[in-house]
Amino acid sequence: MIVRDFHAEKKTDRRVAAEQWESVRLLLADDGMGFSFHITTIAAGSEHTFHYKNHFESVYCISGKGTIEDLAKGEVHEIRPGVMYALDQHDKHTILCEEEMVLACCFNPPVTGKEVHREDGSYAAAD
Repeated sequence: MIVRDFHAEKKTDRRVAAEQWESVRLLLADDGMGFSFHITTIAAGSEHTFHYKNHFESVYCISGKGTIEDLAKGEVHEIRPGVMYALDQHDKHTILCEEEMVLACCFNPPVTGKEVHREDGSYAAAD
């Protein structure tokens, strides 16, 4: 059994941050679960474009408000508490945060915790 406290892990190297977002990786590849699980906080008023070409991601909004745009289709969806989205086609997308958003995120394959977003908004493929 794995038990971790978000508040404790936030003070370790499991917390990864960049300008206007941070992610606390509660489960990583070396935990052997087959997915990684993160709590990600995105700053109000920020905009982020991501394109996870090598990972699938599902996201559940815990708090906050914003939108996600599917850049291939031009579709915009509201994100608010209780809304889940899944990037099942490696969808390139833009997140616009009206209010600070707290999101629960799962990645498959799991991330290692050492990834950084590349210029195209993706993570490198898992080894």
